Amino acid sequence: MPYIDCASWRAHACRAIALLSLGLVACAPPRPPVSPSSPVPSAPPLATPRPPAPSAQLPRARSWDDYKLRAAQRLVAANPATTYSGPTPDPLLAIPVLEVDLNADGSVQRISVQRTPSQAKDTVQIAIDAIKRAAPFGDVSHLPKPWRYSEVFLFDDNRRFKPRVLDN
Repeated sequence: MPYIDCASWRAHACRAIALLSLGLVACAPPRPPVSPSSPVPSAPPLATPRPPAPSAQLPRARSWDDYKLRAAQRLVAANPATTYSGPTPDPLLAIPVLEVDLNADGSVQRISVQRTPSQAKDTVQIAIDAIKRAAPFGDVSHLPKPWRYSEVFLFDDNRRFKPRVLDN
């Protein structure tokens, strides 16, 4: 079995970490000089979430699959406090399914519940409110009728959701 000098290996690893740290510090933006008499800068105020951009500015979806993906992205953008990204937990808290009927301009005409979870029934209302906040979703007049799609909401234990179409 070959002999590995641990002290030498540790020294090389420490040098590599130090060089990497210096490289990261060198990439950071420069800080303005602070004189002893200048006041300590406070943290900037928290920005309130801006509503999603008007759907009229979005390019038209080529298909219902494309439309559903854009609608899910808009749902997440309009509801940052009640959504999550990353892996879907196992088990999920609740999986409500909603059907959304749209007008030609992408505004919501009607929302109906296709599946109510057996537990955490309040997640249905959270999902309905999220759709209302994100609407309108963009013009659908060029897509085949009926102008309707279903959305599956994957809720975690904190009652935050991810649209199923965004689950990788």
